[in-house]
Amino acid sequence: MKIREFGVEIWMNEYENNCDYNLAETCVESLTLDQLVTIAGKKDSFADDMLAMKLTYGAIEGSDRLRDNIASLYTKQSRQNTIVTHGAIGANALIHETLVSPGDRVISVLPTYQQHYSIPESYGADVQILKLREENAFLPDLEELKSLVNENTKLIVLNNPNNPTGSLMGVDFLTQIAEIARSCGAYILCDEVYRGIDQEGEGTTASIADLYEKGISTSSMSKAFSLAGLRLGWIVAPEEVIHQVAIHRDYNTISVGMINDYLACMALENRDAILNRSKQMTRENLALLDAWVQEKDKVSYIKPKSGTTTLLKFDTDMNSRDFCVSLLKAKGVMFTPGSAMDMEGYVRIGFANNPDVMKVGLKLVSDFLKGI
Repeated sequence: MKIREFGVEIWMNEYENNCDYNLAETCVESLTLDQLVTIAGKKDSFADDMLAMKLTYGAIEGSDRLRDNIASLYTKQSRQNTIVTHGAIGANALIHETLVSPGDRVISVLPTYQQHYSIPESYGADVQILKLREENAFLPDLEELKSLVNENTKLIVLNNPNNPTGSLMGVDFLTQIAEIARSCGAYILCDEVYRGIDQEGEGTTASIADLYEKGISTSSMSKAFSLAGLRLGWIVAPEEVIHQVAIHRDYNTISVGMINDYLACMALENRDAILNRSKQMTRENLALLDAWVQEKDKVSYIKPKSGTTTLLKFDTDMNSRDFCVSLLKAKGVMFTPGSAMDMEGYVRIGFANNPDVMKVGLKLVSDFLKGI
């Protein structure tokens, strides 16, 4: 099996640990272990719980406690609809591995996380790209989607909230996509790893798993929950899909770590406090970014509705990679070039890091723009 290089991960691996101000970060600023146990009210008992834990393989598909906690993030799901994975990246890979065969049509939005089109392409699928365009506020064109589906369509892949644009599909929009999928019997895989930090309201939009009988939700503890170091994600799907996934998962996972399972339970049982922190941070940071963009003649964007990232367009003759490398070398500020996401003409900025990093980083970008 041949597969393309993973553009955004190669970029991150090359530069993420060599920058002073990381404005490419996609996770809400990570929690320390001390912060997590304090939020959970477990500071006095945590050490005893850990020391008493026998480090076996643990529950293969995730502990009942963890799967119940995950199911509670949805309105119509149960433990039986849930399986635990190594991050959302593992969840997505398992869905493609389980459902996609050579010749199947897979329709994926772009931009999105590259595995959603590169993995099925590597399996010999007929991959069709549904380009998200600025003039549509980076939402899918439903008429174009209708034109792409056929009798061989196995999977429609969405990302909601979207990485990297920050666009958000609400219930009505998702319901229309479900009707299109239903017309050809396709599954919908929706990567919902940024769910829970919308810019308005209570912050959590509907999941495709609750809206469509063949809807599949993937997510993790990484982005909105600020616990990427747990490397823990999940799939929520119809029971028959979970059963098929479990067969594939047996060959590459066995189980997630017991400590990871335990800490994820602790976080999910205190999710209101964690998500409130994440919403406050992303909303305040986006307000900073929006004010900065509005005063810049050389910068434009579509203001994101959710998530932790958005695309910026700079009035410059440089391609996105040259711009980002030049900025990094000159000012120590890291963005992600659109070329790493098959979206040339833009750069991705994250607005989830510490606000002080955001403020200083944007000032340095301003200084950089004066010199080009």
